[in-house]
Amino acid sequence: MWAMERLEHDIAVVGGGAAGLRAAIEAASIGEGLSVAVISKVYPMRSHTVSAEGGAAAVLREYDSFDLHAMDTVKGSDYLADQDAVEVFVRECPREIIQLEHWGCPWSREPDGRIAVRAFGGMSVKRTCFAADKTGFHLLHTLFQHSMKYPNIIRYDEWFVTSLITEDGRVKGLTALDMRTGELAFISAAAVVIATGGAGRLYRFTTNAAIKTGDGMALANRAGAPLKDMEFIQFHPTALPGTGILITEAARGEGGYLINNRGERFLKRYVPEKMELGPRDILSRAIITEIREGRGFEGPYGSYVLLDLRHLGKEVIERRLPFVRELATHYIGIDPVHEPIPVRPAVHYTMGGIHTDIDGQTPVAGLYACGEAACVSVNGANRLGSNSLSECLVFGRRAGAAAARYALHHKEKKATSNPVAQYWRAEEERVYSYLRRERSEQRVSGIRRQLQDLMEDHVGIFRSEEGLMRASSEIRKLRDALHGAAVDDKSRVFNTELTAALELDFMLTVAEAVVQSALARRESRGAHYRVDYPKRDDEHFLHHQLSYYTPEGPRLESLGVSITRWQPAERRY
Repeated sequence: MWAMERLEHDIAVVGGGAAGLRAAIEAASIGEGLSVAVISKVYPMRSHTVSAEGGAAAVLREYDSFDLHAMDTVKGSDYLADQDAVEVFVRECPREIIQLEHWGCPWSREPDGRIAVRAFGGMSVKRTCFAADKTGFHLLHTLFQHSMKYPNIIRYDEWFVTSLITEDGRVKGLTALDMRTGELAFISAAAVVIATGGAGRLYRFTTNAAIKTGDGMALANRAGAPLKDMEFIQFHPTALPGTGILITEAARGEGGYLINNRGERFLKRYVPEKMELGPRDILSRAIITEIREGRGFEGPYGSYVLLDLRHLGKEVIERRLPFVRELATHYIGIDPVHEPIPVRPAVHYTMGGIHTDIDGQTPVAGLYACGEAACVSVNGANRLGSNSLSECLVFGRRAGAAAARYALHHKEKKATSNPVAQYWRAEEERVYSYLRRERSEQRVSGIRRQLQDLMEDHVGIFRSEEGLMRASSEIRKLRDALHGAAVDDKSRVFNTELTAALELDFMLTVAEAVVQSALARRESRGAHYRVDYPKRDDEHFLHHQLSYYTPEGPRLESLGVSITRWQPAERRY
């Protein structure tokens, strides 16, 4: 007799960060009779949103405009953003910031009481709203507390989603591992919203939390939804060497300088009009170029340049950048009031993700996605700093609303028992196979490290055909190795070795999509820089790339870019 637990909900939101909670709140408020499950592999306040420091972009000043915000975003994207989505996005950002204000988010204030704004890279004017330099923490806390007012939101904390179940092209629910008991359950849902964040842990050196392993992207991809623009991986220019801890762009927004070993503000050679407030892709390449040409510093954790805040003064640093000072002091023993901070680029954000429309809908009926896990696309080839938190809010709300409307219409169409039960059995066999295997020479941790090294070495800031081909070949070998890997911990209760194996399976799926998409794009655009194709090529590559999952590897298709008002032009700063 089949004994897997079956849980019934109308909507299942996978992920408890800003995008997931915003989607859940909207779905619960629209459909008061709908049951909304929030399934997160960590307690929601441990979601990676908490690490976002600098702020959230929105037009809130008389000197700003929607057109200006849209143009900055499109230009920053190297003209690969869908402009219809960007126009929707910029118009809805202010509404979300004000909504968070009403829900209790403690935004920093100007002397006249207005929400404070600061400069951010690639933005024409000051439009980044902030709460000191812990914006993500305060934003997530506000959403989490507000979600508690809805009795129809039911949380499943520390549950790991292993697969999506579909019937006849429609999502019918998902399977999830209760990490506290090790038991697999089926959660029935008319609509599923993926909000699991990005895939920064594909790389060794990243600002991303350990949980960001691309789970939701792989889940949707295997269920039939394409991933879009996966070649575009953002490197943040300023992370602490050795740890990958983010030093927020707000440090440069407040006036910090980047300095090489000659004492030069070297960005005058790369983005003279913007300097430290140039876009992240250009600044990251500039730093690596300085280091490669011998103008960097050397330390126990490799090469770096310096971020100098000393001229800002203690009062400004303590009031507007207190967390930067705390991080630098605690993790590397440097007080930025008195000494410059060593920094180097680190993987930060996945511009690509699950292909959706502006309401978060994927090509799979009933399946939605939002936040970093999704690709609408408003980010194109390079995301501007401070657009990401706003994106979580705007498209989290839209995805939650669309999922609620869909669930209200389809809530009575439950999954049929026999096909689902058959799928359960196959999924149980897949998940627990790691526990049943005898001890193996193949270690999950070793395979994961090899993957991260491959991505770091060959799919980084600078890429080539040769390196990408090698990465592609080696990743297939790693997938074969994982199929023979076992785990030493044979228990089921909080078996983190088992969940690491399941995460690695997802990581390999996403890594293949990244590498194959990077191979196919024979140009340089935004964060994707090919040393063998150093120029942007609008004639052949002004399109998105869709990556469909197959057991043999990704199958790629192209999709046109929506251009409404801003024609592609040379990207100068």
